[in-house]
Amino acid sequence: MTKTIGIAIFEAARQLSIAGIDSSQLDARVLMSSVLKVVPYQASLIADKCLTKAQLEEFSKIIQRRLRRVPVSHILGYRDFFEHRFIVTPDVLDPRPETELLVVEALKESFQNVLDLGTGSGCILLSLLAKKTNVQGVGIDNSAAAISIARRNAKNLHLESRVRLNVSDWFSNVGKQKFDLIVSNPPYIHPNQLELLSPEVLQEPMLALTDNEDGLNAFKEIATNAQKFMVAGGRLIFEIGFDQGPEVVEILNISGFQDIRVLPDLNGSDRIVSCCSK
Repeated sequence: MTKTIGIAIFEAARQLSIAGIDSSQLDARVLMSSVLKVVPYQASLIADKCLTKAQLEEFSKIIQRRLRRVPVSHILGYRDFFEHRFIVTPDVLDPRPETELLVVEALKESFQNVLDLGTGSGCILLSLLAKKTNVQGVGIDNSAAAISIARRNAKNLHLESRVRLNVSDWFSNVGKQKFDLIVSNPPYIHPNQLELLSPEVLQEPMLALTDNEDGLNAFKEIATNAQKFMVAGGRLIFEIGFDQGPEVVEILNISGFQDIRVLPDLNGSDRIVSCCSK
């Protein structure tokens, strides 16, 4: 039985919608484009063309995975973030659009070296290095699997010569270098909020989502130790939860940071905290 691209996308989107997936139409189009090996908008332009039997079978298998709430990035094996495409697997946090705000904030001032705490896929660190061609970077993560993914992404972006990626429990394996920029998107979700997360998010590494205590442990750990690894006046920039601004500001105040600013995301919620060392 032959089926056009448009009909296959329509039927898949309906299945996904019935399953409670809000992004059903977008997901169906993106997943079809991966089968056809075209960019998503082109799938709509050739909607009247018929799929081959092999293409239809592949698309059906992919949609079945999505119906099981496997994240689109895990199906595709990548996520587009800022200006580049990053390999993504279940071993790393799926890069999100709001995290791009951290990159934008970091790029507002010059820096010569940067440390990324909890680098995951490396999307923040490597995005910064790609924009600043004279900058060196260090990325650490307590997951060896995540560091392996970050190294693959560094290689794909031809940044291996300017980045060092280590397995480390926060600062334990950073070395004695001092940085003028430290960035981090640490695990900040309160464990009580995990039940509110989507099935897709819950397939990401739990250690990258929550500290299993109060969602603030990573901020406390970093704030307590970061200034030992920063030059005078160096910047520290976090991503935070939408309701954590006042608490993170207090943590940074206690640790002696200056010029503390809380910045909103596009929805007006607190999302980024920027501050400076003494």
